[in-house]
Amino acid sequence: MTTPFIVKLVLVSLLVFILFNLARALFIMVKGQHQQSMSHYLGRRVLFSVVVIVVLLVALGLGYIQPNPRPY
Repeated sequence: MTTPFIVKLVLVSLLVFILFNLARALFIMVKGQHQQSMSHYLGRRVLFSVVVIVVLLVALGLGYIQPNPRPY
């Protein structure tokens, strides 16, 4: 496996984990369960969103991934 593929795999897995935490918070909000706080899952989602942004910036800086030069 090449490094760009591994970086993309990490990013996709982090995004899936973010969606999982968002779904868990929604489930707790709808069900009204108060064993775990809804803000616990929402805070975890924000933390992993920051991690995704940092990984993207580092990968761009190191040249592992390249942005589209002309988006139109």
